[in-house]
Amino acid sequence: MVGLTWDHTEDLGLSLYEKFPDKDPLQIRYTDLHKWVTELEEFDDDPAKSSEGKLEAIQMAWYEEWKENRG
Repeated sequence: MVGLTWDHTEDLGLSLYEKFPDKDPLQIRYTDLHKWVTELEEFDDDPAKSSEGKLEAIQMAWYEEWKENRG
């Protein structure tokens, strides 16, 4: 199985939600978001290939998942 890359925003957002269900994604700094993405077991990409746009997309995917599960 191929691991997740920076372009798998929806999957990364879901993985972050599953790992940190009580964290509000909009309160996370990009430096922490980058660190947490690269520490995910299923992540398999070059940490240097991230960009602000990619981090923002992952954050928004995580936020949508978080919001949906708040009831």
